[in-house]
Amino acid sequence: MSKEIDNNKRVAKNTLLLYLRMFLMTCISLYTSRVMLQALGVDNLGIYNVVGGVVGLMGILNGAMTVSTQRYLSFGLGQGDMRKLAEVFTTCFTIYVLLCSLLFILAETLGLWVVNSQLIIKPERMVAANWVYQFSILTCVTSLLVSPYSAAIIAHEKMGIYAYFSIFNVILQLLIAYLIQILPIDVLISYGALLMLVGLVNTGFNWIYCIKKFPECKIMRYFDKDKFKELLSYSGWNLFGSMGGVLRSQGIAVLLNMFFPPAVNAAMAIAAQVNGKVEMFFTNFMVAVRPQIIKYYAQGDMDGMVRLVTRSSKFAFFLIFFVGLPVFIESPYIINLWLGQLPEYVVPFVRLMIILSAVESMTQPIMTAAHATGNIRFYQVTVGCVQLMNLPIAYICLKLGTNPYEVVMVSIGLSVFCTFLRVWVLKRLMPFPARQYFKNAYFKPIVVAIVASIVPVVLHVFGESSFINVMIVCMACVVCTSASIYALGLTVGERTYVSSVILSKIKQYG
Repeated sequence: MSKEIDNNKRVAKNTLLLYLRMFLMTCISLYTSRVMLQALGVDNLGIYNVVGGVVGLMGILNGAMTVSTQRYLSFGLGQGDMRKLAEVFTTCFTIYVLLCSLLFILAETLGLWVVNSQLIIKPERMVAANWVYQFSILTCVTSLLVSPYSAAIIAHEKMGIYAYFSIFNVILQLLIAYLIQILPIDVLISYGALLMLVGLVNTGFNWIYCIKKFPECKIMRYFDKDKFKELLSYSGWNLFGSMGGVLRSQGIAVLLNMFFPPAVNAAMAIAAQVNGKVEMFFTNFMVAVRPQIIKYYAQGDMDGMVRLVTRSSKFAFFLIFFVGLPVFIESPYIINLWLGQLPEYVVPFVRLMIILSAVESMTQPIMTAAHATGNIRFYQVTVGCVQLMNLPIAYICLKLGTNPYEVVMVSIGLSVFCTFLRVWVLKRLMPFPARQYFKNAYFKPIVVAIVASIVPVVLHVFGESSFINVMIVCMACVVCTSASIYALGLTVGERTYVSSVILSKIKQYG
């Protein structure tokens, strides 16, 4: 029990560090986005989003390998086998180099054909689009090469340095927003070039830190055919599962470009930025929790893992709902205040993306538990096949003349179905109490969401669109959500713990 308490404290400490990172990053990046929109303009932002989306489609290799590397490094740390850890890292890095080569070939052949013959880009902007595309390829390759080092930092739970690197990145992006306005080069070209330089700097810093701090990150002369095949097989099945998520985001961006002008893509890009800030509240939490879930499994503590998965699903939803509710309700005012304008389609995109993120937030711990087993073929084939339906269904909807934001509704429907599918698959991989999980991780959050929304929605509907009313609605969201979570979302033990922490803080500072 004391070990579990220590692990929970470590998760709490790491989560706090990540939230500090998130707060600073959000403040800087929101301002950066406003400056960037003014500097680039709606059309240029739309072009960058769709051209970068082509590279992003091929960047599924990156996401799949990063998850695989984190899993094997966390598993090795859980077992305490440092020699095995070094072998895993070297093998992973070898695979990354091979994948970089494959990505480069695909990007310079298939991807180049898509950019020049399939995307809707004004002829006078085609040269700039091609420059941006080349810079995006190099940015993607450098991010792929730095991924094993980032995975090592997370596996070791060094969230402080992870936070510093991230904050440094957004500061550089703010600098870019100002530089593109004064450089005597096309703003779109200079934007792509400077983002590539930021990627190179990030790669260098991660590499230097990991080489100095983690002995296993030093590449050694080692090659084990069986280990290589094991990691490649795991990554391959993970890649198949990742394709659905990437096709949903990047693929839909390309689809929207085929049916609508760049301004619609810009609206989706802006909405994705807003949703990204909301998502940070649960992604940061999951970054801290994920290594612990895998380590519990590596140590054979199945009861501890199940408890952590259940709590993580519930709290991930609470975190995203806490921030997402006021943004969902007051998105027109917030976006207009942030950007100084309200582009068409941004509000429905934002609201639907928040719903999608809330649904998916609860399934992240289930996905991590499935990855921890190492037996992911059945999981990825079953769930991945459903997720891959995003793109064809979205294409059919757009072909039938639906509104652009309705493609996100398709994603929401498939995500809800995948929620039940993931739990069913996990139950086949390990002894998992599905009924108890749904009761604690889903039923309670749904009740909390319904009860907490009533008062803020009424205030929004019957109030005026003014700064004062927006503040009242946001305060109502905070109070109603906090009260509903405490009264309806927590167990007796969790309420007792929260009350004791609050009382101790009052006594400490009172």
